[in-house]
Amino acid sequence: MDYKTIILEKKNGYAVVKFNRTTEMNAINGKMRQELFEAFVSLEDDREVRSIILTGGEYVFSTGMDIKEMAALSDADVDEYFESMMKYLKKIYLCKKPVIAAVGGFALGGGFNLVVVCDLVIASESAIFCHPELKFGFNPLFHPLSQILGVTKAKEIVMLGEPIGANEALRIGLVNKVAPPERFMEKAETMAETMAKRSERAIGELKTLCNIVPHLDKISAIELEMSVCAKLFTRDERKYYMNEALFLEKLRKKKQK
Repeated sequence: MDYKTIILEKKNGYAVVKFNRTTEMNAINGKMRQELFEAFVSLEDDREVRSIILTGGEYVFSTGMDIKEMAALSDADVDEYFESMMKYLKKIYLCKKPVIAAVGGFALGGGFNLVVVCDLVIASESAIFCHPELKFGFNPLFHPLSQILGVTKAKEIVMLGEPIGANEALRIGLVNKVAPPERFMEKAETMAETMAKRSERAIGELKTLCNIVPHLDKISAIELEMSVCAKLFTRDERKYYMNEALFLEKLRKKKQK
């Protein structure tokens, strides 16, 4: 598709979705919301794509919702506006394939929301995360953040609206890895390529488990995970991956180095 507000590039088993409103600091307008939704629909159905990177590039991830667009909304348009927000966020949050946020520069408000609906986060040392929504009179997206950090820390972040640097984000568990500005995309692409080599079915089931298991009691969680494991183990695909990986041999060689 000929996207206007994003750039979609397919690589070796994975795809990179890059915001393309640089002069507006990747502020999220109606066109971008629709194109993000359409891009993730197409990527989820694309058998050549096993994992997805979402990024704004080196200098800014996204400064959030387009304030000019929001300020111009009539009361009659508010419901439709927030429905369109929910539509693309749900699509990314529930995507069957792993989604990596590669964050350089600011991830503010709605940009921060996009980060926390991804599965993994690679941050540049320049990354800054912040939820300033209360200053504009409305609420940030709390639930995904609380699932990552816990309720107490998430409350602090959304209520105070203080900026969080990359290293602090790593310390509190908001991001998975931090890298220099010139290398954070390389790290994200290495991670995406690694996951692209995994069984599509197995990684999809694992992502579902990661979303469900934290809400179950201990016994129900173990029973569900073992039932999924048994279902995957009975497939012919496991023989391919077990032979292909030569797992124990690779471990032995690593130990010898």
